[in-house]
Amino acid sequence: MALDKATVARIAALARIKVPEAELGALAADLSKILTWVEQLNAIDVSGVEPMTAVAHAKPPLREDKVTDGGIRDKILANVPETAGGFFVVPKVVE
Repeated sequence: MALDKATVARIAALARIKVPEAELGALAADLSKILTWVEQLNAIDVSGVEPMTAVAHAKPPLREDKVTDGGIRDKILANVPETAGGFFVVPKVVE
């Protein structure tokens, strides 16, 4: 499909792209090559090919979803300035 300068100027106007008059010819040639390539892709028979939803069809391994306390309470509490009864101690903010 060959595009002329007028068509490329119209496409540029619709896309709100300012293209200098001197570049319209080169841009028309480049866009024509792209459209010719797409037409070649349309000619390929893909009747037996399933559409791809992702590049890799592998599903990620999933772990069992169960609630735990993490088992590292003492390591976490070792990083805080003050604890009481296995909990964080924070300053009172509401009077």
